[in-house]
Amino acid sequence: MNTIDGSRLAGIFSDNHARLLSEWMSQHYASVARRGLVDEAQLRNQFSRFVSLLAPAFAASTSTEIQQPAWAEVRGFLADFSAQRARQGFTPAETARFVFSLKQPLFAVLRENLMSEPAALVDLTWSISTLFDELGLYTTEVFQASREQIIVRQQQELLELSTPVVQLWEGIVALPLIGTLDSARTQVVMESLLQKIVDTGAAIAIIDITGVPTVDTLVAQHLLRTVAAARLMGADCIISGIRPQIAQTIVHLGVNLSNVVTKATLADAFVIALKRSGKSVATPADLAAEPSNGTAGMQSLR
Repeated sequence: MNTIDGSRLAGIFSDNHARLLSEWMSQHYASVARRGLVDEAQLRNQFSRFVSLLAPAFAASTSTEIQQPAWAEVRGFLADFSAQRARQGFTPAETARFVFSLKQPLFAVLRENLMSEPAALVDLTWSISTLFDELGLYTTEVFQASREQIIVRQQQELLELSTPVVQLWEGIVALPLIGTLDSARTQVVMESLLQKIVDTGAAIAIIDITGVPTVDTLVAQHLLRTVAAARLMGADCIISGIRPQIAQTIVHLGVNLSNVVTKATLADAFVIALKRSGKSVATPADLAAEPSNGTAGMQSLR
């Protein structure tokens, strides 16, 4: 653990606050402004806040160990700053450079103030370099943690968006699945479907797997569990989108779907669902044979 002449550094920061802020910001802003991710007023406020926190931290500290209580406010500021930059689209390097770029103007001030004390200049330069390296690494750690939280949240949102449950008719809902069906997504699928059954009082649920590229044993088991859960909620399930390749795969795997109604297309499944609901499909020929009621030539439900 490196010791540090905190009181002297605190005095240097306090005496040169305006200069450090100006030179630091002019050096750092050029690389950030071109990306348009943050405006000058916001950046100036962040720079000023960071510089103002360093002086009291130095005054209360005796080492470069940033986990000391003296650095709590600085760590708190950098944690909020790094999380914000993760949301704004900055990179970890750009976030850490916010801290590292203060070294150059600070070293220039140290040289001017300690020109007659070379030993003190070397010691403080080394201490500052070590300390700012620790602070820069801390921003990277917080940035990565924040980014991982964002990614997890976005994945959850994508899962929810990729499993929409729609009401096709009174008492009939449909769940079109697109993409790979894994354990995590199955849980979201099941929750979405069961909640829709509760909300609509649906008695029939159509699970359409036209957009599922492959069906293996695991996917088939996920489907069967979803069907079983829906039945416990009082809804029968129809699986549509059974293509020839999928049919052959299911037979080859020995998966038993004999107690589940399956259809090749969503339209076929919808017709079955309507019949189970007591509805029938009237074709134009059927309507033409009936007295004209203004709907001749159109397919209708009755």
